[in-house]
Amino acid sequence: MYTLPKLSYAYDALSRSISADIMRLHHEKHHQSYVDKLNAALDEHPELKDVPLEALLSSKETPRAIINHGGGHYNHSLFWRWMDPNGGGEPEGELGRRIIEKYGSFQAFVDIFSKEAAGLFGSGWVWLQPNLEVITTRNQDTPMLSVGAEPILGLDVWEHAYYLDYKNVRADYVKAWWDVVDWDLVGERLRAA
Repeated sequence: MYTLPKLSYAYDALSRSISADIMRLHHEKHHQSYVDKLNAALDEHPELKDVPLEALLSSKETPRAIINHGGGHYNHSLFWRWMDPNGGGEPEGELGRRIIEKYGSFQAFVDIFSKEAAGLFGSGWVWLQPNLEVITTRNQDTPMLSVGAEPILGLDVWEHAYYLDYKNVRADYVKAWWDVVDWDLVGERLRAA
């Protein structure tokens, strides 16, 4: 049975970029709903209860309800961790070096990722993959289903992630989000990949 993960910071800790109201609503209501519906979907498929979530989200044979709600749980569980009150700035070490090698500069990478985030039609996510490609997925789909690899960074661009603070100006939310990205965690995920 899946449960809502606790945040490692207070709801108001990211308020320079994302308000406490958004964080509370997004975590307590939206993410909790994905957890509840994932558990209900697994109750209908008890043979899948012991299969790791990453494996379920990698298989086109997995029932769509588990893909949808399991993806919502997986994506959000990482999303909270990719943000930190002391985040922002630029990545250092191997991650920083490899981003510059691939994109020419950190700012060029930010511009490409931000353009994908602002331009994604409807709801979905923008991801940085271990090969440093920027990809998007719709709804709560994960990169594992389309490209077979877990992401090292992701941004939720569903309206519930920003609408209370930024209304319909997704680009402002994306710009503010860079100030809370936990580059240390992104670097750890790159090394682990």
